[in-house]
Amino acid sequence: MNTARIAASLAFALAAAAASAAPTDVSYHTVKVDGVNIFYREAGPKDAPTVLLLHGFPTSSQMFRNLIPQLADRYHVIAPDYPGFGQSDAPAVDQFVYSFDHLANVVDKFTTLVGASKYALYVQDYGAPIGFRLAAAHPERVSAIVVQNGNAYNEGIDNEFWAPFKVYWADKTEANAAKLTPFFELGATKWQYTHGARDASRISPDAWTLDQAYMDRPGNKDIQLELFYSYGSNPAHYPEWQAYFRKHQPPMLITWGKNDKIFPAAGAAPYLRDLPQAEVHMLDTGHFALEEDGQQIGKLMRTFLGRNVK
Repeated sequence: MNTARIAASLAFALAAAAASAAPTDVSYHTVKVDGVNIFYREAGPKDAPTVLLLHGFPTSSQMFRNLIPQLADRYHVIAPDYPGFGQSDAPAVDQFVYSFDHLANVVDKFTTLVGASKYALYVQDYGAPIGFRLAAAHPERVSAIVVQNGNAYNEGIDNEFWAPFKVYWADKTEANAAKLTPFFELGATKWQYTHGARDASRISPDAWTLDQAYMDRPGNKDIQLELFYSYGSNPAHYPEWQAYFRKHQPPMLITWGKNDKIFPAAGAAPYLRDLPQAEVHMLDTGHFALEEDGQQIGKLMRTFLGRNVK
């Protein structure tokens, strides 16, 4: 082998070694919060600004599997699974209170345990009522917010999709619950990923297959039904969250899948009433916008965070 080839081989090996140790590598951990094991994904330099990614229903931190590497060269990225989701513990409903107040309390304690004293938030679906509880309680900790199909206004749930949920919130009976249980089946899980997408063939079936596998674990549908009921507690908090927006004016990036039937486009515009400087991008996709427009959202986030998070 001549000198040029040796040099080239050495350069390739060094590059491969550097890549294997790059800060974009994701590691996987658990930490115990009040006796419950909370799983989380982590990447990026620990001394960099933190970005806390909060997932929606019926998924887990796996929804951020492609976003994390786009941010981790510059930010310390953390994405937990809530109790009852993903790889975190899922105590039975008679052993754990499945409410949004309690989930927010668990995530709050989680951030303390992992040393996230200040962070930018990414909230989607269930992540919004959890993240906004944290932000309203600890405004000094939140450096910026990215909202992707997460609601804080009545306009965002004033549509036909929410009608059976509102009936259940008003009257928690088995008959009303039965109208919601189809949302726990594979067809509905797949629908959340594919409905509103420009090209459903580009959305990996691994996403809804994994979510459904978690959903089908014994007792998990009971957990999710409790959270469906607890979601009815969130609208009462909307005025509090909106007051937080008006008072503290957190930098906000809105990347909204405009074809979403769960949280429709009507839920995005009201943020501008309280945060007129918010940056809004309505994307031609559905509920899980990261699946189809993850690269675009990642680029928007890098620019937005670069301006607002030091």
